[in-house]
Amino acid sequence: MNRNLIIILFCVFLCSCGRSYEEQRRISRAERARLQKEDSLALKVGTLPTLDCLPLFVAYERKFFERLGEDIRVKPYQSQIDCDDALLKKKIEGNVTDVVRAQRMKHRGTALRYVASTNAYWQFISNRKSRIHELKQMEDKMVAMARYSVTDLLTSIAVDSAKLKSEYVFRIQINDPNIRLRMLMNNELDAMLFTEPQATAARLYKNPVLMDSRDKDIHMGAIVFREKAVTDKRRAQQLKVFIKAYNEACDSINQRGVQHYADIIKKYTKADDRTVKALPKMKFEHAKAPRQKDLDRADKWLK
Repeated sequence: MNRNLIIILFCVFLCSCGRSYEEQRRISRAERARLQKEDSLALKVGTLPTLDCLPLFVAYERKFFERLGEDIRVKPYQSQIDCDDALLKKKIEGNVTDVVRAQRMKHRGTALRYVASTNAYWQFISNRKSRIHELKQMEDKMVAMARYSVTDLLTSIAVDSAKLKSEYVFRIQINDPNIRLRMLMNNELDAMLFTEPQATAARLYKNPVLMDSRDKDIHMGAIVFREKAVTDKRRAQQLKVFIKAYNEACDSINQRGVQHYADIIKKYTKADDRTVKALPKMKFEHAKAPRQKDLDRADKWLK
């Protein structure tokens, strides 16, 4: 093969590679645009690594939404503040939150629609190495919670019930419940507020429960949607399907038990096998609005 032919073939190869690269870029741009459009049309719901989100995880993983003919997507966040921030910035249409945070968002100008009241409960759990067995021993101690949330409200209730001065119980903002749990295990703070499955993990290591929100008749778990995000005909249909699939997922969990969905729980909450096996029996109710007395309690505390 002579030198000129080699040069010609090499140039043809380079041109071919160039065309392939440009073509690939064009296809990638088109694919990104397609995916962005699909995501914008989908109904997106923010979730947390907590067990009150299990019906959403089940409906998504077991394709309940897809079977009912709508593109509804779960968007996991690790902390409540990040999840609420995504809602406020219109990255998602709805999310799992609590009544305190939802009412605060409403008071600050965001129109929200309550779609469901979840079965979340919270426990005030002390570090066993701190040797705190009663709330009245929390003076000059540190408790992990999230500001302007149900955990903040419950800290106030704990302080008041123990007749402590609020300024002598130090509130440390730790928004991610799994980081909060690791800090408890590492003996970094004196007490924490947890919902499930983090509460079960904490109890497994013999950390004392000092207060339970259920004993106070407090039900603050909620799923909300931005009102403007679900008002048009297409979004209203998606929301209708969301509620239908959510209710079906609740029925499935109630019938089979939470451990039946151990793989999903571990995937989304990072709970280990021991924690999942120890989870208490839980009932998940169909979508309904929060109780008025819980809304009133949140509003009163926020003032």
